[in-house]
Amino acid sequence: MRETAGGLLELTRPGNAVASGVLTFIGAFVAGLAGSTGGLVVDTAPELRAGAAVLATVLAVGGGNAINDYFDRDIDRINAPGRPIPRGAVSPRGALGFSVGLFGLAVGLTLLLPPLAIGIALFNLVALVAYTELFKGLPGVGNLVVAYLGGSTFLFGGAAVGGDLSTAGVLFALAALSTFAREVVKDVEDIAGDREEGLNTLPIAVGERRSLVVAAAALGLAVLASPLPYVTGTFGAAYLVLVLPADAVMAAAAYESFSDATAGQSRLKYGMFLAMASFVVGRTVVVL
Repeated sequence: MRETAGGLLELTRPGNAVASGVLTFIGAFVAGLAGSTGGLVVDTAPELRAGAAVLATVLAVGGGNAINDYFDRDIDRINAPGRPIPRGAVSPRGALGFSVGLFGLAVGLTLLLPPLAIGIALFNLVALVAYTELFKGLPGVGNLVVAYLGGSTFLFGGAAVGGDLSTAGVLFALAALSTFAREVVKDVEDIAGDREEGLNTLPIAVGERRSLVVAAAALGLAVLASPLPYVTGTFGAAYLVLVLPADAVMAAAAYESFSDATAGQSRLKYGMFLAMASFVVGRTVVVL
């Protein structure tokens, strides 16, 4: 029983799920919760909606990760034999039922939010479920879907509090470009198992080096665009203090990926976390 419970938790990839919840909070924070009065919110409804949105995001991403493992159980025997289903900690049926339960809870929380947030959430839910079966094996398409989903957490958070989505939209674009790059590098890392499974990912379709060039180009565009929130006055100078080191880490990760895709995508993740911190700090300094 304990092994099964641990396996179910592992299926959700809790680190990724919580990180997605943090992105939703950041979207809510920069779009509305920070406000224009020193960050003080008189009406607590936006805060409650933000909390519901964050929890819904964590549950939905956890459910998406679980159902991804359900569909990927055969390929994981090659790429990730230590995952819960291949090692026998969780049955495929158990993983599917667990995923459906998480999705149900996420939908229930989402119905408490404004219509735009509900629309984003429902669209994302369909994309999450369809990703593995329909999009993952299409060259570049699966990467784009994951990139959209990652970036849309900012939009979802902003919509949840009824805030200005222009700022959240910029963060969406930056996050989507970075996520796309990391997903392509991950496909290079997983090329052996993906080829065995018959998937036609971007590295399989056009080659590893060309795929890494595409990833580096997307990441380069994100790095070049990263000063925009400061230039437009949305974020203060403190944003640059953090985002420039984040840019340097991600640029180094792109370079490292050409020799070691595993190390490159791991380093890229750290750069993305640093960039997330810069969003919060940059917005906080502006409103104080």
